[in-house]
Amino acid sequence: MHVCIPVTENNGLQSRTSDHFGSAPFFMIVDTDSGACRAVANGDHHHRHGACQPLAALAGERVDGFVVKGIGRGALARLQEASIQVLLSDSPTVADAVAALGSGRLRSVSIEGACGGRGHGQAHAHGCHGAGQ
Repeated sequence: MHVCIPVTENNGLQSRTSDHFGSAPFFMIVDTDSGACRAVANGDHHHRHGACQPLAALAGERVDGFVVKGIGRGALARLQEASIQVLLSDSPTVADAVAALGSGRLRSVSIEGACGGRGHGQAHAHGCHGAGQ
């Protein structure tokens, strides 16, 4: 499986996970079978709020699923429309997120649990800018 994890830096498996999908400067793509990983720069991380184009930022990359701390409703809807699974994790690093995925500890993000807009309302408890915060 090739999983994509938004990160704040390019330090391989030790990269810190980003609190929010669309604002991450990099996406770390990890082959969970081999452990190989590769960073892809997110050229869209300064997008207007609600205008994240996740599949455009990763055009040509093989991605079977995403592991995120937080994601906006628009980006989540676009990924779900493409039948791509999005899982919620509060892991601090890519390695920790991959371990949590492998152990089955992650849950799917629902539209109700995604960030809804500026201020985000109650979404912080359900996958907006840090799981479980």
